[in-house]
Amino acid sequence: MKKNIFLSVILVFSLFIFSCKKETDKKIVTEEIKFTKEGELSVYNLQDSIPSQIVLLDIEIADNDYERETGLMYRKTMEEKRGMLFIQKKFKQQNFYMKNTLIPLDIIYIDDQYKIVSFQKNAKPLDETSLPSGKPAKYILEINSGLSDQWNLKVGDSIFFKRILEL
Repeated sequence: MKKNIFLSVILVFSLFIFSCKKETDKKIVTEEIKFTKEGELSVYNLQDSIPSQIVLLDIEIADNDYERETGLMYRKTMEEKRGMLFIQKKFKQQNFYMKNTLIPLDIIYIDDQYKIVSFQKNAKPLDETSLPSGKPAKYILEINSGLSDQWNLKVGDSIFFKRILEL
């Protein structure tokens, strides 16, 4: 009887030792999300007597739930004249945050008439603090931090964008 108990204990112990996962030094490697040009967006100064184009950007467009929720998360860089335009379902006060976003951004809130209504400048990477529009917005443009000041963008400036059709 003692021999059977002893063999059972040895068997269970052996199974436990050999069934434990070994730690490995392998790292999970994920592919970096690459920019896909889906359109072009111009920002115009309409406050002067003659409207003038301030900047032309290549944009990605976030117009479905998954794209709006993911945005620029997990990206390590973004070139200067690129951005992401979010098209919201409803014209209302919007709130963004920087969860899983690795690059600092300027967030530009735009109304349903394509006019800039507010900014959240220098949004900090990985910060989950709410960044509200303060006024109703339908479109949100994310660009690299500091560019809205560099380009002297102002409340009242206007945008125009067009999609690039895929063949």
